[in-house]
Amino acid sequence: MPFNVWVLVAAQALAMCTAPFIVFIGSIQGRLLAETPEYATLPVGLVVVGTVLAIKPATWLMERVGRKRVMLLGTAMGMLAGILGALASWLALFPLLCLAAVVGGTGLAVVHQYRFAAMESVPDNMAGSAAARVLLGGLIAAWLGPEVASIGNGEGAEHPFLLSWVALAGVQFAALVILGLGYRAKNELVRATHTSGGRPMKDILANPLIWVAISGAAIGYAVMSFIMTATPLSMTEMAGHDLDDAKRVIQLHIMAMYLPSLISGWLTRVVGIPLMMGAGLLAYLGCIVLAATGISFHHYLSALLLLGIGWNFLFVGGTTLLPRGYTEAERFRVQGLNDVFVFGSQATAALSAGVILSWLGWSALVMVAVPFLVVHGLLMLFWLTRGNARSNEAN
Repeated sequence: MPFNVWVLVAAQALAMCTAPFIVFIGSIQGRLLAETPEYATLPVGLVVVGTVLAIKPATWLMERVGRKRVMLLGTAMGMLAGILGALASWLALFPLLCLAAVVGGTGLAVVHQYRFAAMESVPDNMAGSAAARVLLGGLIAAWLGPEVASIGNGEGAEHPFLLSWVALAGVQFAALVILGLGYRAKNELVRATHTSGGRPMKDILANPLIWVAISGAAIGYAVMSFIMTATPLSMTEMAGHDLDDAKRVIQLHIMAMYLPSLISGWLTRVVGIPLMMGAGLLAYLGCIVLAATGISFHHYLSALLLLGIGWNFLFVGGTTLLPRGYTEAERFRVQGLNDVFVFGSQATAALSAGVILSWLGWSALVMVAVPFLVVHGLLMLFWLTRGNARSNEAN
């Protein structure tokens, strides 16, 4: 792999820490600062909202000034989130904590573009492997984020979590240094404002390949987020498991999300994207069956392991397939649209999981995912049975 890819892996491992950091302490600190308990989880949801709102501006800027400058800006936003969170801890202001979460989400919108930068740093046949390598950085971030958050765990502290947020700003600064010194932007193609941006979007979207790529990543992310978000509450409040069991299940689930990246890029070349996505759908169906038929620790663990594997196969498959549907001049517009769908779906799923769990219960909640898997399966079938499927290199 080129040096750029490894730089992005290292940067992802640090810059992505904002997400698990806020997921870990956002609701705890929110409960300390919010006027009513109902708002305690708001900072966690606002991270995804910030990501969704920043995706289009981030890709628009990348198209005009290059990826590196915007990636540096993204880490600067992560640093700003850490500073705002520290101020929220110092002043005990819940609105400032919410603002820190939104700003952190804007930085994450840029981090999610790292996979595309990696794909553009390698030959076309290595794009899947490059994207998968960058995702491995998320495995480190998933461990590092909560560790950073625990630096100022609030026990007996006058300003709970202040040191945690300062440490997050430091981690983001380290990511900025790695990108600034290591990332090489010499191969970037920045579109001049007077040049054409390619075909109209309606013509691009007329290709079913684009919809298969978008739905693979978006439905994969939404279903994963939907079930994962509800799991700790279901385990502790409904199934009677202790918090350590829920923590172990989530940690192993995150490992199952990212460890397949060691081989998923290779699988895109050896077995093909359609078969890999099909395996992802089967993993999701297995997750749903296990989750709906029992509430033992092993039912939850097995279901969440399959959920992580299914997410990886669908997300890597969709990410690798997407560039086959656009030209160089169209890449930023299509990538931006893709991520709006992906993280908009994730935000909707995460924000609705708690409500649906309280209304329907665990077994019914996981069944809600089935129609979305059917939709993706039908889109794949339509794409593969079209006369031009072979020309789009279905395999």
